[in-house]
Amino acid sequence: MKNAILIFILLISTVTYAQKSNLSMFNNLVGKSWKASGTWGDGNKFDQEIRFHFSLDSTIVIAESYGYINKEQTKTGLRNHGIRQYDKNTDSIKFWEFDVFGGLTKGSVYSEGKNIIYQYTYGTSTVTDMWEYVDDSTYNFKVGFYENGEWKQVYLSTKFKKVK
Repeated sequence: MKNAILIFILLISTVTYAQKSNLSMFNNLVGKSWKASGTWGDGNKFDQEIRFHFSLDSTIVIAESYGYINKEQTKTGLRNHGIRQYDKNTDSIKFWEFDVFGGLTKGSVYSEGKNIIYQYTYGTSTVTDMWEYVDDSTYNFKVGFYENGEWKQVYLSTKFKKVK
């Protein structure tokens, strides 16, 4: 009986560690705030501050995004609430991003070196958001159409800088 309990505890620890290590791409972002400003390709402003933290014993990453909360871009506040979680069934990281307008964006996340890449469907297109690592305090941030390691079209290009 003691052996069965010990094996069970070891298995649970291994599964929990595997989930934590699969989210390690977010380690540099977690516990900090990141701020970016720019202009979308259509001329709309982009101003956002994102705070990341681990939750549920480090099995998920929470992202809270502050930015424009009305279409006129005159009011700011909590705009998005995001969740990133390792999915053991598909051996991939999934994300869900809920916004103040009632929308939900969902897709997958993967890394290329220290770069973090989100891919999701927007309308009929596949869109990519990339956090391109520059240093521990800076990421180039791009949104657009990314295929086979190159950008075919870019809708937004700016930098996220560490605030805290």
